[in-house]
Amino acid sequence: MAPITQDGQTYEYDLVVIGGGSGGLACAKEAAQLGAKVAVLDFVKPTPLGTKWGLGGTCVNVGCIPKKLMHQASLLGEAIHDSKAYGWELEKPEKINWTKLTESVQNHIKSVNWVTRVDLRDKKVEYINGLGYFKDNHNVHVVMKNKKERTLNSKYVVIACGGRPKYPDIPGAQEYGITSDDIFSLDREPGKTLVVGCGYIGLECAGFLKGLGYESTILVRSIVLRGFDRQLSDMIKLSMEEKGVVFHMGSKPQAVEKLDDGKLLVKWTFNEKPEEVHEEIYDTVLFAIGRYALVDDMHLAKAGVNVIEGKVDVDINSKTNVDNIYAVGDVLYKKPELTPVAINAGRIIARHLFNNSDEVMDYDDVATTVFSPLEYGCVGLSEEKAIERHGADNIEVYHAYYKPTEFFVPQRSIRYCYLKAIAIKGGDEKIVGMHFLGPVAGEIIQGFAAALKAGITMKILKNTVGIHPTVAEEFTRLMITKSSGLDPTPATCCS
Repeated sequence: MAPITQDGQTYEYDLVVIGGGSGGLACAKEAAQLGAKVAVLDFVKPTPLGTKWGLGGTCVNVGCIPKKLMHQASLLGEAIHDSKAYGWELEKPEKINWTKLTESVQNHIKSVNWVTRVDLRDKKVEYINGLGYFKDNHNVHVVMKNKKERTLNSKYVVIACGGRPKYPDIPGAQEYGITSDDIFSLDREPGKTLVVGCGYIGLECAGFLKGLGYESTILVRSIVLRGFDRQLSDMIKLSMEEKGVVFHMGSKPQAVEKLDDGKLLVKWTFNEKPEEVHEEIYDTVLFAIGRYALVDDMHLAKAGVNVIEGKVDVDINSKTNVDNIYAVGDVLYKKPELTPVAINAGRIIARHLFNNSDEVMDYDDVATTVFSPLEYGCVGLSEEKAIERHGADNIEVYHAYYKPTEFFVPQRSIRYCYLKAIAIKGGDEKIVGMHFLGPVAGEIIQGFAAALKAGITMKILKNTVGIHPTVAEEFTRLMITKSSGLDPTPATCCS
């Protein structure tokens, strides 16, 4: 293909995307479909343990996909236990084969890696397995896996480098600890595990490990699920404690030491008494204390791109402070770090650049789900944010406990099955937040997310006929408000 000449300048490519994760791939493929000449760079530095993976980014390889599969494996174990109450006679005891599980998960991931590469080829996107960094705002230098080097000249560049898990600055953390980058392909049973950190990644890992039969303990520096609704976050903690997960609140790790038998001695302190050092022996220590964007390797200063608190800020068109450089995904400053967000934003960038689209990414009211043992799905504002934005006197919270029908026969705990809708007082009561704690929360909240984006009100919700018996119908039965002081616990499944 001949060089591209635009605005008096000649370029080798229309677009170079640095990063082969969800957002970068979506942008690259959409741009190619619109006629652009596109190259996408992707390179994975091994973890301290040596773990590495293929094309597709965090979600496919060490994030959403393997996490959901591990979560499903955990739920299947619980279902096997429940099945006895339903009359199933099982001869063998329930025990997970960790090697078989990880092999199955990794085989699926590798198939997705392969399909992704084929898709790029079919869409005429050039894939380069190399680490890219800026020489200036139009030139990206690449050090490829085979150690060869080349420079790509492009009219536009999209930064989609993503991020990686942090390690604490304590002795033994990187030498003996692992992160979510390692757990899904770990070549041994995790055994008794300490999870350090209590965001959604920490909760999910501790949750599925416990469900798979491994002892799980979480060190929590301050609060559970920072940034989420406080009431629901606390209820998740209580539901996990009910299942046997141990939480050490207000704690901080101090050191990890490897013993002669290969086990790990972990020392930690509590915030209230930092002079007292506690210790316990574990088989695995998993750090989930947050993530950092991979900006340091990219030489952003050479391209003139500003970095704020380790992230890249963009305008409503996802453009950085440099006119021809855009950014998408987990590298963004104060934007949701979610795969569907990155995919949508990536496609919008491509349409903006190569199809004159004036569409912009809407980062408000993005639904999400925490795949804890009892799942938590939410969309819109937390109760705290609603009060902050609209004032306590101007919101009404409708809430209820409920009883999933499938929980009755095996007598599973329903103590924390709960939901609420946060509405603005007056008129038809516009809903600004919906929260659901219970089975298949992600499947349920997705539909209500579309309703919330469309402006659903409590009047509409109350006039919606539910599908019985489902847990999703509980949203259509919300009648009791917190301000009324009435008991939100139903007498029966049909009350």
